[in-house]
Amino acid sequence: MSKLTKNFDSKEFACKCCGEEVFLIFHVLKLQTLRDYFKKKVTITSGYRCEQHNKKVGGVEYSQHPLGTATDIEVKGVKPDSVAEYAENHFDGVGRYDTFTHLDSRGYKARWDNTTK
Repeated sequence: MSKLTKNFDSKEFACKCCGEEVFLIFHVLKLQTLRDYFKKKVTITSGYRCEQHNKKVGGVEYSQHPLGTATDIEVKGVKPDSVAEYAENHFDGVGRYDTFTHLDSRGYKARWDNTTK
């Protein structure tokens, strides 16, 4: 484990099944900017996923998680829609879900809404 930014360490991005740590530092720096903007705790619910773990959790074939360029996050006390609105101008991929926000740095714009409300 190593400290990556003021509020994030490498372990937070590790695969939940094998513990491998893969991340794009540019993506982590953008997450720190988001954290500084909201001034609230950011929890990474899913960071890097090895191919096995990605399949197990139902990740899509071209998921950014196995590349280390994606995170699913929750910001304490902030609705996922508000997080997504901020992210629109800061992240390449923004996915809206009921309880979390998917953010990625894939190199091109992608947007989707998987909310059920």
